[in-house]
Amino acid sequence: MTQDRNVDRATKLDTATLSDALDRHGLNGQCYRIQPRSTSFRMAGRAWTLLYGPAGAPPGTVGDYIDDVPPGSVVVLDNGGRDNATVWGDILTEIAHRKGIAGTVIDGINRDVALCLELGYPIYSRDAWMRTGKDRVQLEATQLPVNIGDVRVCPGDLLRGDADGVVVIPKAQEEAVLGSAEEIQAAEDAIRASVRGGMSLREAREKHRYHQLQTREAKQ
Repeated sequence: MTQDRNVDRATKLDTATLSDALDRHGLNGQCYRIQPRSTSFRMAGRAWTLLYGPAGAPPGTVGDYIDDVPPGSVVVLDNGGRDNATVWGDILTEIAHRKGIAGTVIDGINRDVALCLELGYPIYSRDAWMRTGKDRVQLEATQLPVNIGDVRVCPGDLLRGDADGVVVIPKAQEEAVLGSAEEIQAAEDAIRASVRGGMSLREAREKHRYHQLQTREAKQ
């Protein structure tokens, strides 16, 4: 358990349920094509964001920011979806794991996959390849809104990752989204229990209002 109640709530929900809740509230929070390097990875935490751009002349650094990231955070790196240069490797993985950082999400690629698998440190990215980002990209800024898989991520937003990918819950809407997700989860659990008790799936879905669970709520 953390000291952040909503992070703890998110930990008990899977990304599919949270995705349905985001749809109910008309929010785009499903990070397209951002996948775990292992289907065993799970994470939840608050976003700590970084933005990368093409290297200048002379090239800037890819950043020595990791010492500033608080434990329990999710490191969120916007590398513009680049698949030809990485911005995360084994040194960062080792330090982040040792510091108790919750995980890393990259709109781009990472390398040194073997170590994150060995340590069980959750990394979510578009893919993996070994070529360094040094002299190819540079860190532009930290702790500002970024783009991850066509989703806007602001510092402090709530991220949840599992085998299906990553969802982002905007901080201003997290109470409503988490409440809806918990309602959806409870209804789906009730449907499963009803079917196990002998009810048909059609009857169970009707009884527990399955087809209304993800219906988008009308704006007030």
